[in-house]
Amino acid sequence: MADSKTFSGFPIQNLTSDSTSVGQMYYNSTSGQFKAIKNGGAPIGTWASGGAMNTARRLYEGGAGTQTAALVFGGYNGSYPADTESYNGSTWTEVNNLNTARNGSQGAGTQTAAFCASGYAGTARVANNESWDGTNWTEVNDVNTARITGGSSGLLTAGLIAAGESDSGDEAKTESWNGTNWTEVGDLNQARAQLSMTGTSTASLLISGSNGPGSTFYANVEEYNGTSWTEIADVNSQRNITGSAGSTTLAILFGGTTPPASVSALTESWNGTSWTEVNDLATARGKLNGQGTSSAAIASGGEVPPYSAATEEFTAADFTINPVTTS
Repeated sequence: MADSKTFSGFPIQNLTSDSTSVGQMYYNSTSGQFKAIKNGGAPIGTWASGGAMNTARRLYEGGAGTQTAALVFGGYNGSYPADTESYNGSTWTEVNNLNTARNGSQGAGTQTAAFCASGYAGTARVANNESWDGTNWTEVNDVNTARITGGSSGLLTAGLIAAGESDSGDEAKTESWNGTNWTEVGDLNQARAQLSMTGTSTASLLISGSNGPGSTFYANVEEYNGTSWTEIADVNSQRNITGSAGSTTLAILFGGTTPPASVSALTESWNGTSWTEVNDLATARGKLNGQGTSSAAIASGGEVPPYSAATEEFTAADFTINPVTTS
């Protein structure tokens, strides 16, 4: 957001949506009002259409990057595509495929440096892990526990995966990736699958979800501090296979499936303490991918049904401008 105002006779140029602007006051000579810049709280944002993917599919956690520099890979649309697509904020472009086509993988990182761990390859859960260098996927060291529809966060050199459904059932196991090897770290409090996760390898939120068959839904949210998981405030609506974006202090959750099996357009915002419902997605869908921040996120793919190629972009100011009033 940019603005040009007058404060005590001096212009304030290029007001931007960051914390440095919060707390300022100025006089708007057009409206004849004094105004104050306040923390926006829950993002007062909206969803808008972005460019459609080339291959419609559900994605689960098969993605990485930001709103204007995203990457999606794998998925399911009746078959198991190995397709990888790159997004520049307006258009998706086909790039080199995964070595192992799969659905329900755990992926994180940036558009040019990402990992794709585990998933379902059509006949079995696989432990395969692949590294993306911006051009090609390369097989690297496997995860310890093969799983599907778990959560993932972090970077190519410092990643985290958690929960999901293994051959043994719902998992509470968490694994940390240092760019070379996977190491088991602290377990979740609630084993589950079909969830969403956002953050870094040392500060993540694991949100909502269900058991593997999707018959029991959870509103539970857990926060990881680099060592252990702690239960924090629940989301308002139980659902699974959502998209999410942001950090442990500012995040949004969107889409998914609510009990018993209805796709959702609900979006909820996290301020570090509680969840607040904000503007919905334009199209209700589950099994989608989410990337970005709480004020600049992307929702791609999923099931409406049928399989979706749609992209929506969430944009919100981090602050609000309010007239100064007296009483």
